[in-house]
Amino acid sequence: MIAKLKGLLDETGADWAVIDVAGVGYLVHCSSKTLAALGDVGEACTIYTDLQVSENDMRLLGFAEAAERDWFRLLTQVQGVGGKVALAILSALSPGELQAACAGGDAAMVARAQGVGPKLASRIVNELRDKAGALPGGGAGAVPATPAGGASADAVSALENLGFKPAVAARAVAAAQGELGEGASESDLIRVALKRAAG
Repeated sequence: MIAKLKGLLDETGADWAVIDVAGVGYLVHCSSKTLAALGDVGEACTIYTDLQVSENDMRLLGFAEAAERDWFRLLTQVQGVGGKVALAILSALSPGELQAACAGGDAAMVARAQGVGPKLASRIVNELRDKAGALPGGGAGAVPATPAGGASADAVSALENLGFKPAVAARAVAAAQGELGEGASESDLIRVALKRAAG
């Protein structure tokens, strides 16, 4: 099985990229977040992959982080979640946000993904709740699950938008939540998390 590709970004589309590895172009289907993380055409890149084989198709799926690939594999084990839906979820949520949503039973957060209704979101959260703590939310090492709910999830998202890696953002917000308590506002969480992430 192809687990990782390291080469040059040759071409990109709406949901795919071609990675040139020693003259061989691999077509890899990706989430929008992974495509954004790959950089510009012509640049060197590394992408983690999962090869899906069906009766009439072979498809290589790519992820910016190993954690994202692990979450993709978990998601596709849930009944009703195929590769396309799993990629849509990973386009809408970072591994850290997904971990927080599953650990805290926040189906509404998962339902933000395109093509995911409330019923499917509830099934995903219920089936993956026990497994959420076993997977890292992103980057190296386990990421503490930030308590589910709008403020903490939005704070993680805000830090990511400022350029922090998902793992760093999730850890910083979890630490801020622990310091400030569960009723902390999003702005307070961001303020404290920024100090921790930058420190």
